[in-house]
Amino acid sequence: MARVKGSNVKTEAAALADQLRPVLQRLQRHLRRQNQAMGTSPLHMGLLNSIAQQEGLGIGELAAQEKLRGPTITAHINQMATEGWVERRPSADDKRRVGLFITRKGRTLMTAMQQRRADWLAVRLADLSPEGRRAVAAALAPLEALCHD
Repeated sequence: MARVKGSNVKTEAAALADQLRPVLQRLQRHLRRQNQAMGTSPLHMGLLNSIAQQEGLGIGELAAQEKLRGPTITAHINQMATEGWVERRPSADDKRRVGLFITRKGRTLMTAMQQRRADWLAVRLADLSPEGRRAVAAALAPLEALCHD
């Protein structure tokens, strides 16, 4: 009997996943457009976030973390440095090592981008009924649980 119940749960979960995936993809697409409207790429915003969370991170470490090749990351970091969003600084401990740091201009960009995305979401959430907003709020914890590996 438990086997049937487990099978039903898997079938229900698969059906829910089929419905949820395209909704999340559309939501992500809309949020990415907010980046593009400010002249940044989603990859650059992701790299800025990684650097902001782990200042002093090396290019090789960043490449491994982002699962990209070193030359690819280097090209993007060069573009971001030219924009004034990040800077390279020699390590105080190891003169051969260079760490990445976000600049004031980079932090300003991140803050503006986060605000732009939050504003976009707030407008859409305000268009929902009170019940719809409560349903979204109730879904936050279970959706967050899905993000843990």
